[in-house]
Amino acid sequence: MNGLNDSQVYLNGDYLPLSEAKVSVLDRGFLFGDGVYEVIPSYLGKLFRMQDHLDRLQDSMSRIRLELDYDFEQWIEILTPLLDETRDQYIYLQITRGAAPKRDHAFPKNPIPTIFAMCSDIKPFAGAERGVKAMTMEDSRWEMCNVKATTLLANVLLRQQAIEQGCAEAILHRKGYVTEGAASNLFAVIDDVLITPEKTAEILPGITRQVILELAEKNGCRVSEEVISLDALKTATEIWITSSTREIVPVVELDSVKVREGIPGPMFKKINQLFQQYKRSL
Repeated sequence: MNGLNDSQVYLNGDYLPLSEAKVSVLDRGFLFGDGVYEVIPSYLGKLFRMQDHLDRLQDSMSRIRLELDYDFEQWIEILTPLLDETRDQYIYLQITRGAAPKRDHAFPKNPIPTIFAMCSDIKPFAGAERGVKAMTMEDSRWEMCNVKATTLLANVLLRQQAIEQGCAEAILHRKGYVTEGAASNLFAVIDDVLITPEKTAEILPGITRQVILELAEKNGCRVSEEVISLDALKTATEIWITSSTREIVPVVELDSVKVREGIPGPMFKKINQLFQQYKRSL
C-alpha cells in the first residue's frame, strides 16, 4: 500500500486526517456553491483517463471564470499519495473560489481557491448486473449542465424523488427530449443503434460516456450521438445509465414498464465486458 491512511485527505497543500480538515464559513463554495468538482476512478492505484478528467475540470473552471494553473504532473503529485494500489477507488476533487472577506455575490479580488481531495473505495452498484428501475422527470436544472459545478441541489431533489418511488435514477427530459440522468449519462439501443444524447450545455460530458462510445465504435457497433425524444426512449430495447463510479448500469424498468422483458440486453453485456477489459488493460 502506497497511499495514506483512509482518513487522510488533501486540503490546500496539506495531507491531514479528515476530522481535522476545515474550511472557512466564508468559503464561497459553502455560501454560494461557487466551485467545481471531478470524480476520478482509480483501479489498483492507477488513475483512469486522468487527462480527460483534467480537461473537463479545466473546462468547468474556465466556464465559471475560476483560475488555477496546475499541470498534469502537479495533479498526479497531489492525488497519488491518497491512493491504495491494492484497491479500486475514486478521487473526489473539489475546487472553490475560496474564502472572501465578506458575503458578496460579486467575485472577490485576487481570490485564493480552496482545493480539497479525498479518496473512497468504489463499491459495486446494487443491481448493476441484473438491472435497475428508473423513472422520467422534467429536467428542472440550470442551463449550464456541462459545467461540473458543486451546485447540485436540483439533481439531489430529482434523484431523491426517484429513490422514494423505488427507482435508482431519474431520467430527465426537456421539451419532449431526454437529456441525462440526475447523476448519470444516458444510452439507449433503438433499432439496433446505440444512441446517446449529443454533447450540449444540457448534459455533462461524462468520461465513461466517452469511453463507451470509443469501445462501441472500435468493436463494430452502430453508434450515434443525437437527440432522443421521450417517445423514442420508451421504444428502446435497451437503456443504460453510466457514470465514473457506477460504470454501466442497465435500466430494466422505465416508468413501471419493463425494458426488454425486464432483463439486461446483449449490447449491454458486450459493452460492459469490453469496458471491464479496457480498464484492467490500463
